[in-house]
Amino acid sequence: MDAVVWVVLGVVLAVAEIFTTTLFLIMFAAGAFAAAAAAALGAPTALQALIFTLVSALSVAVVRPVIRRHARSALESGEQAFGVEALEGATALVLEPVDAERGLVKIDGELWSARSYDVTRSYAAGERVQVIKVRGATALVWQDDISTPGELPEGKR
Repeated sequence: MDAVVWVVLGVVLAVAEIFTTTLFLIMFAAGAFAAAAAAALGAPTALQALIFTLVSALSVAVVRPVIRRHARSALESGEQAFGVEALEGATALVLEPVDAERGLVKIDGELWSARSYDVTRSYAAGERVQVIKVRGATALVWQDDISTPGELPEGKR
């Protein structure tokens, strides 16, 4: 019976990881599956808990940093960007005024909701802007003449 409880806990943690994508809960799921194996072999409950704790802690301390190091973005690793990463740095056309609250831009023929990267700035329809960052389905944009050294947003110099 103990093995079933550990397997259920492991599955719940693994499913929860799908929604968080932090590579944290999956380490505890691995610990739960290791404890389930110990329970199936007849280990006492105290040993099962110890195995769960040790495997989880070792996974977080050793495996997670390795996975995160290999899961760097394409821009960080120098590889060809794809998906929303490829949009960062692209030029967009403002279709509806963009400010800190709302806006609509066209990026490579696709419509995107947009917000101003600098909350004090707004852009009128017809202006060209540059995509600084994509958060979810919203492009954070900045003025298109971004090559002017004194005008770069913080962190993009």
